Amino acid sequence: MEKIKQCHISELTGKHKAEHADYEYVRKTFVSRGSAEGTLVSVYEIPPLKSAYPYHYHLKDEETFYIISGEGILRTPEGERPVRAGDLLFFPASCEGAHKLTNTSSAEKLIYIDFDVIHDLDVAVYPDSGKIGIWGKDVNRVYPTDANVDYYKDE
Repeated sequence: MEKIKQCHISELTGKHKAEHADYEYVRKTFVSRGSAEGTLVSVYEIPPLKSAYPYHYHLKDEETFYIISGEGILRTPEGERPVRAGDLLFFPASCEGAHKLTNTSSAEKLIYIDFDVIHDLDVAVYPDSGKIGIWGKDVNRVYPTDANVDYYKDE
């Protein structure tokens, strides 16, 4: 485990991900998996008219976002609502915490801090596409929810 950590946000280096036309981001990690027991902290930069992730919710992990700059639309089970710099957003670990954040600007990045309470393993559910993701220390997999295997198969 790390000791007390401090840096200026401008000192963080990022990892760019753009594997789908509608989804793109730069993730600048401050507290990484394994450097703390139950916390991840990252700064996300979402380019204009993109989202970082599809609509989803977690079964174990909770998330809190602080919008640093830009504007967007937050989709939740209750519908869509605008978000802007200064907003705090909390997503509980349940279907009630389902969310998708989209940058609505055609020119500016949407930048936010993502504070996550994490567990060794988490399941994320993607209701729109019928998938589940299993995330954790040594597992990062996505499966269709209609796939099923007998418990004793190949035993």
